Amino acid sequence: MVKRKAIMIGAGLANMAGAVYLIQEAHWKGEQITFYSIDDHGSNDGSTATSAKGEYWNTDYPVENHTGFVARGGRMLNYRTYVDLMDLMGRIPSATEKNMTAAEDTHDFDAHHRTFDKARLLQGGVGIVNGSHLGLNNKDRSLLTKLILMPDKEETRLDNVTIAEYFKDDPHMFQTNFWYMWETTFAFRVQSSAQELRRYMHQMIYEFTQIEHLVGVNRTRYNQYESMMLPLINYLKEQGCKIVLNRRVTDFTFKDTALQDEITVTGLEMENTETNETETVAVDDDTAVFFTNGSITDSATLGDFNTPASENMDYGAAASLWKKATEHFYNLGNPDKFFADRNASEWSSFTLTTKNHLLLNEITRITTQLPGNALNSFLSTKPITPLGQKDVNMSIVVHHQPHFTTQRPNESVIWGYFLYPRRKGEFIEKPYIEMTGKEMAEELIGQLSKVDPGPTNIMDKKDEIMDSIINNVPVYMPYASALFNNRAKTDRPEVIPAHSTNLAFTGEFAEQPYQMVFTEQSATRSGEIAAYHFTGISMNNLVDTPRYDKDMKTLAKATKKLFS
Repeated sequence: MVKRKAIMIGAGLANMAGAVYLIQEAHWKGEQITFYSIDDHGSNDGSTATSAKGEYWNTDYPVENHTGFVARGGRMLNYRTYVDLMDLMGRIPSATEKNMTAAEDTHDFDAHHRTFDKARLLQGGVGIVNGSHLGLNNKDRSLLTKLILMPDKEETRLDNVTIAEYFKDDPHMFQTNFWYMWETTFAFRVQSSAQELRRYMHQMIYEFTQIEHLVGVNRTRYNQYESMMLPLINYLKEQGCKIVLNRRVTDFTFKDTALQDEITVTGLEMENTETNETETVAVDDDTAVFFTNGSITDSATLGDFNTPASENMDYGAAASLWKKATEHFYNLGNPDKFFADRNASEWSSFTLTTKNHLLLNEITRITTQLPGNALNSFLSTKPITPLGQKDVNMSIVVHHQPHFTTQRPNESVIWGYFLYPRRKGEFIEKPYIEMTGKEMAEELIGQLSKVDPGPTNIMDKKDEIMDSIINNVPVYMPYASALFNNRAKTDRPEVIPAHSTNLAFTGEFAEQPYQMVFTEQSATRSGEIAAYHFTGISMNNLVDTPRYDKDMKTLAKATKKLFS
């Protein structure tokens, strides 16, 4: 099983993590590692709109306005649980700060810019909602407690059970401040997996005590491409790794064996996305293949100030290749569970760039908090679903400025998202997915006007604010929440499947004990596991994962909050 070379299919965080551990723990040389990928940022992105326009998923959907910045999404860090990620970041130099590792860079920034969200929920007629009151009743508490206390060995009881089904006799849960904060912090929906919710309840149990302020959230100095991915790219290139971009791997060749269950990759077929030519790569006996088998940003498309983001129906590059593998073998999961139900997984987001700080200052006035203090979610005043839920009209993140190293001092960048893109706006009477960047900005100003405490209203400055916008880039992401889709435990392949001699699955569509998805933690750990497996390093050397669900002090604090 011990290998001397590695091919990485995908150049996102998981595979780059695997490469770092191969180099530093197994003492490989960088030239032993080759990446084949469409791009080199995965879901941890952030760039100018100009550079984004030429990326693979955007070339078929041209837009006119290429000014400003774009980030399809962003994920919040947490030092307490993201232990593998911080170990990884501690092994490489920062791309922007001299004499600091990437981990020291983030720790330094975070120490000087602590998160304390004072306006986590906002609602017309109320203003800032008192999120410290979770709004739970005894039935809510009982069902949540059962999730928290469910041991790992019983997790399969939640196979193919949605959150809505788990709480089927308790619709009140979905009318609580707790649920509105939980779904918008972590991007769960009622049709998401109850099994995954259980994992979050175990690993993020301490968030009960601080969810209304998000004080456990840590943030990078800049966007996650410049603060996380660029340090990895720089390091791996300096070590001699070969990163071949503009390649979409489309099929595997497997060794033909008598029992048809030995998984041995002998070759890869790929498309050169610049020339449309087909290329083949042989995989010899000394080579391990690390395959990131799903991406939440695959098939994502961009719009601009006057153009909505188009809907790309591609199943996704990584998922399509995963599906090809499942046609050969029976124990590699079920990609359709995650990539064939867009209603459960799609988002729309936007990145708004202004030429002055007028909008930024108005948001600061209305929310009473400075930029960098996390997440503001706007609730409708009336329930809109059969479960009695209010709509989460939109959520915004006002980053500490600058959020990009090339951002000018007078520019502001604001990010927002719509968890339910088929629902309609309250100020723009059309589904969010059909809105232009201009219309999304108008919807944002409208939502802010509903919660504006005065004495003047932001709507009085609408024209001036709209004139200040350089660009607002809508993004449609069909698979943004696919990791949470309802599933059974066997629907994701293990990092090292049974009978695999050289193929590992990495990223957040690979099954790992206890790990929760939608975190850089689980992505990093999958690459670490694969690297150790193929180099004969004991799994005892993996970074130790804390179990807060077994810590009595944490449980006591959570229980107190649960009943407050």
